[in-house]
Amino acid sequence: MTIAVSPQALPALVLNADYRPLSYYPLSLWSWQDAIKAVFLDRVNIIAEYEHSVCSPSFSMRLPSVVSLKTYVQPTRNPAFTRFNVFLRDKFECQYCGSPDDLTFDHVIPRAHGGETTWENVVAACSPCNLRKGSKLPKQAQMFPHQKPYRPTVQDLHNNGRLFPPNYLHESWVDYLYWDTELQP
Repeated sequence: MTIAVSPQALPALVLNADYRPLSYYPLSLWSWQDAIKAVFLDRVNIIAEYEHSVCSPSFSMRLPSVVSLKTYVQPTRNPAFTRFNVFLRDKFECQYCGSPDDLTFDHVIPRAHGGETTWENVVAACSPCNLRKGSKLPKQAQMFPHQKPYRPTVQDLHNNGRLFPPNYLHESWVDYLYWDTELQP
C-alpha cells in the first residue's frame, strides 16, 4: 500500500523544528500553496527549493520543496485508536491469512463474548477471514492472529510507515527521511 504523490503537484516536505518529518505514513506533505502561505506567515523556514517559481507582477519566488516549522510540535505520546492506525500497526495485512486485500478489522475476542474495541483486542482482517471467524472465539474457529494485538507507540507506527514509502520522493527530501535508521558499513 502506498500513498500516491504527484510530482507535478510540487508538494513540500514538512519537517518539525528538529528536522524530523511530522509523520512518515502518510508522509507529511503540504501543497505548494500551503507552503508559500506558511512562509509568508513566518511559520516555517525554507530548507530546499524546486527549480519552479511562482510570480506576480512585483514578486517572484521559487517553490519550497522542504520546509521546517519554526515552532516545535510535540508529537503525541499515544497514537489515536483508528482503523487506519490498526492497519498500519498490522502492516496492512490480514492477521489470519496475510492477505493485503479487502481489509476490515476483527475483534479477537468477539463483542458477543465480552470483547472490547481496544488496541489489545482488535486486529486487521480480510473480509473472508472475518466472515469465517464470525463471532467465534479464536480456539472455536481455530483462527489465531499472527501477532498478538497490542497498543503501539508512535515509534512503532513510524517504523511501519517507513515500509510503505510514497510512490514519489523528490531528491531534496531524501536527506531528511529515515535519517535515524542504522547506516550500512
